[in-house]
Amino acid sequence: MDFSATDTIAALATPTGTSALALVRVSGLACRDLAKEIFRRESPALPERRAMHGLYHGVDGRVLDDLVWTFFPGPKTSTGEDVLELTPHGNPLIVQLILADLFARGCRAAEPGEFTRRAFLAGRIELTQAEAVMDLIHARSERALAAAQRQLQGALGRHLEGLIERVLEALARIEAYIDFPDEDLPPEDRGQVVDRIADVLRGTNRLLATHRYGDLLREGLKTVLLGVPNVGKSSLLNALVGRERALVSAEPGTTRDFLEEPMQIGPHLLRLIDTAGLNSTPGEIERLGIEKSLERLAEADLVLWVVDCTQPLPELPAETAPYLRPDNTLLVLNKADLLPAPPLLGSLLPQVYVSARTGAGLEELRAAIVARADSFAPALAAEEQLAVNARHADALRRAEASLQAALDGLRAAPPSPIELVSADLRAAMDALGEIAGRIDNERMLDSLFATFCIGK
Repeated sequence: MDFSATDTIAALATPTGTSALALVRVSGLACRDLAKEIFRRESPALPERRAMHGLYHGVDGRVLDDLVWTFFPGPKTSTGEDVLELTPHGNPLIVQLILADLFARGCRAAEPGEFTRRAFLAGRIELTQAEAVMDLIHARSERALAAAQRQLQGALGRHLEGLIERVLEALARIEAYIDFPDEDLPPEDRGQVVDRIADVLRGTNRLLATHRYGDLLREGLKTVLLGVPNVGKSSLLNALVGRERALVSAEPGTTRDFLEEPMQIGPHLLRLIDTAGLNSTPGEIERLGIEKSLERLAEADLVLWVVDCTQPLPELPAETAPYLRPDNTLLVLNKADLLPAPPLLGSLLPQVYVSARTGAGLEELRAAIVARADSFAPALAAEEQLAVNARHADALRRAEASLQAALDGLRAAPPSPIELVSADLRAAMDALGEIAGRIDNERMLDSLFATFCIGK
């Protein structure tokens, strides 16, 4: 991307479409002069950080709207620059006229993520906080929202800062002996360095443990409804989502392909996947559906094995066995309304009785799903409840490898040359610093901010 720090940029910061109000953001050196020209302010001083009512005068003198505007002087702004925020009526035509007028006055249309990128480059936020902005916008569950808010408040950055400081302490001890090559690292000093490195390695491991959970928060838990034909999988999906999403029929094998529906259960986002019944004697089309069911099962985070509780526990194909475990599977005993007191079936899996027809047991099932989803969270202290993304995980793995190499070198008999240990520690520190954006990697920044919304 060709970003220029001298340009004044403008963009719509609210969704496109008709609304009561819209928000147009402007950032850059020209904001002060723009406000004076547009609102015909003759006084050299502008009201700062105060919502003002005024008429927006276009460059041709026409009044484009009657709106509220606020001028924020830099550097204590979201971007570190002068910022002008305009709140016109939410008619898309008015918004387009205002943007066209700003461009005619010399502003440039903001690129995706350019406001947040300027905030990062100005030191207003670090890179992990910039990423949290996008996570916050796209969060679709309470757990995802809470994780994004913690990261936006700098929790991950503070955690990384502590790890980097401990690496620096170890590196300072090592490099003191590099500066005095006639001295060898005494065993007691080597032990202190080993302890510090091992402590940092434990910290990187704890953060890496949150990666899969972070993916579950951002993408939703893939939740597969599995079972033999005609046990009520589609009826259960409809009951959970509260509408007729799947076709239901008394004829076995109605579902020939998988069907996916996102929904929120408690604080979690689930991607409910209804699959074809696992028929032992399928026809050709049904067989293809069963193959897709097994593919979805292999990718599942959570499995709802639905059975008819009026019948003996059915045998499933042998291919399903590795994927049905007590930690990821709930045995859902459907049609409980047909028996006065359904007995527990002989299975080690957690069991929940429901009736998709009457709704009985659905609240118990939702509670069991929430408990199972909560169990996927790493066992961390409250202040460490973070969820790193793929970029963070890649850097953490490289830091982990370098820290382990440094540890192995110090523990070897004889120990590795301290110059090699120092190089490993510097590599670990660079990898950790990369997460917070301490290194200048233009290509990485381009890739990251290109995924942002325009106006953020």
